[in-house]
Amino acid sequence: MKKRWPVKLILGYAGIALAALVAATVLGWLIGPRIDNYAYDTMLRRDAPPPRAPHSVIVAIDDSTLNAMGGTRRLRSILATGLELIAAGRPRVTAMDLILADRGDAAEDQRLRNAMAATPNLVLPVDMVEGRWEAPLPMFRSAASALGHVYPDMDSPDGVMRRISLELASGSQRYWALALQAFRLWRGAPYILESPNVIQIGSETIPARRSDGERPLRIVYTSAPLPRISLEELRRNPSRASELTGRAVFLGVTSLSAARDRVITPYHNDEGMHYMSGVEVHAQVFETLARGQFLSDIPDLDVIFICAGIAALAAVIFGFLSGWRAYMAASILLAGAHLLPFLLFEQRLVVPLFTLAATAWFAISGTATWQHFAVRRQLRASEADRVRYQQTLQFVTHEMRTPLTAIQGSSELMGRYNLPEEKRKEFAAMINAESKRLARMIQTFLDVERLGAGQMELRSESFTPDEILQPCLARVRPIAERKSIAVHAGAMPPLALTGDRELMEYAVYNLLTNAVKYSPAETEIHLTGSVEDGAFRLAIRDQGMGIEEKELRNIFQRFYRTRRAEASGEKGTGIGLSIVDQIIRQHHGRIDVTSRVGEGSCFTMIVPADAATRRNPPSVSSGTVKIET
Repeated sequence: MKKRWPVKLILGYAGIALAALVAATVLGWLIGPRIDNYAYDTMLRRDAPPPRAPHSVIVAIDDSTLNAMGGTRRLRSILATGLELIAAGRPRVTAMDLILADRGDAAEDQRLRNAMAATPNLVLPVDMVEGRWEAPLPMFRSAASALGHVYPDMDSPDGVMRRISLELASGSQRYWALALQAFRLWRGAPYILESPNVIQIGSETIPARRSDGERPLRIVYTSAPLPRISLEELRRNPSRASELTGRAVFLGVTSLSAARDRVITPYHNDEGMHYMSGVEVHAQVFETLARGQFLSDIPDLDVIFICAGIAALAAVIFGFLSGWRAYMAASILLAGAHLLPFLLFEQRLVVPLFTLAATAWFAISGTATWQHFAVRRQLRASEADRVRYQQTLQFVTHEMRTPLTAIQGSSELMGRYNLPEEKRKEFAAMINAESKRLARMIQTFLDVERLGAGQMELRSESFTPDEILQPCLARVRPIAERKSIAVHAGAMPPLALTGDRELMEYAVYNLLTNAVKYSPAETEIHLTGSVEDGAFRLAIRDQGMGIEEKELRNIFQRFYRTRRAEASGEKGTGIGLSIVDQIIRQHHGRIDVTSRVGEGSCFTMIVPADAATRRNPPSVSSGTVKIET
């Protein structure tokens, strides 16, 4: 398909690409997150960090610990025992995932306070409850090196914990995440440096862009569980404390019966959800920070730019290519839009799959459909040109038959017989006149075709009705004489008309020849002219076969012939009236038709008259011109 790139086609492709981008973006906001989360979980499981020595250990208060050490009512004694055993192993940092906001037994609280004071680099948790911070008692807080929040994933739509906010503020208080504070102490950094886009702890830069007062960080879960030691096992075998040396220890309840602190991880599957206790999640966040392999979300503006590029490529593909090449390129683009999030994920970049895929589908479908209809329009135009060419041939063969017959007959007579000089001059004049008529006919038809195609404008010249009627009456005389038909023409008003004289003459002649052709022998045709409402009206009334009412609406269609005309045996193509109608319309006029079967028809041609003659309409004298044998 040849590309011509008209403005309408360019705007069509651009508009469809823009509409696809908008639709995909809106749907991405509305229904995209669930699909994006599912794709993200798949990518995370597929590209999990390789196993290596972890930097953290979980000391679990599990069911066996609670059963052996007195249950939840002895929880503070259990914590004190745990801290004492952990401190013996000399970990680099200890983080506890239990909020001690209420007072308990005084002796237990004091023992726990002493154990905390003896634990270096201790991080205690705070939590947000109904918009307010819940923190440990001051006696415990004073023994901690840092406080960190343990607030869960921010508004996870499906309950799966994929992110945690490294920074959380409520009112005038702000806290860093528990795992972040543990990482700071583990690295020996005295404080956390922050900017709008990153957090820096020592030499480690963490990409955590502030958004709505939070700094979301995606948790990169390890494929294998982190090391875990039951507190009861550690109590029975204190030598295991050596496994804690130099590591970050996370102490918390993992018993489902004692704590409802359970979250779903991205490793859930069709067989069931993969649950993880809160303390394990904080350890996973710490490992994410310690490995330094972060996942960064591509900014929304960049996502829009990527989607805009996909939509633009779809428009270019179907704008410049067609057929299998276009669909092959579109398939590659579609596959690329689906694969790009996976490729970027390998580079630790997260981009929403749904928005990219939806943009590709919408843009490719829309531009392919637009190309389809554009091709169909071109095919229809080509078919119209082909039909017009066929119509031209049919018209030429039909309309030129009469003058060619006259020329051929006269030339044969002149060549076959020794005619008198006067007769030879008469035949020569006839040949000359008919050849000129043939030339005018060809030019007239070409002008009508160019007018219909919008390739030329009407000539603007002034003429009177008589100047176009009299030549037509003179040419129709031989046809009428053969059928003994009398043609009566009333006097025409001497007003001025403006337009293309030759085309108007052709229109009148065609109406006259039709009246003669479809009228029985020895009948009459009447022509009357008048001025009404500033328009010239030329009525041609015959006594022919007439036209059925249901066929009147179709007579100006190309190649349409009435049932009675077909039955009459008169030759015709059905193209003449369509040309007449087109000529009159080009002159801002119209044709009215009245007819009764068996009584004849009346074609009234109505065209505007010049304004000057409309102000002083001339009187119309009566009279007729009769042509008969």
